[in-house]
Amino acid sequence: MRKYEVIFIVKPMEEDATNAVIEKFSNLIQNNGGTIDKEDRWGKKRLAYEIKDCTEGYYCLFNVTCEPACVAECDRVMKITDELLKHMIVKSDEE
Repeated sequence: MRKYEVIFIVKPMEEDATNAVIEKFSNLIQNNGGTIDKEDRWGKKRLAYEIKDCTEGYYCLFNVTCEPACVAECDRVMKITDELLKHMIVKSDEE
């Protein structure tokens, strides 16, 4: 098991819809054998530049412990999710 940081920006939507998207990825990680060590919701922030016609986005950071296969599946689903503006998954230095 490795530690990863998963950060993503959700399109500005209603609060319930935003929570549903975040919950979707939380469940995806847990269903693939990973654990979310920390969930940090940064909230709605102004973007440095326009992405997909949006000037704001809802930032969320997960600190995750999981296998590389779980990360690959999470990345695949994030790429095809229309509600996300951007995402990034990096291996954490914490051991």
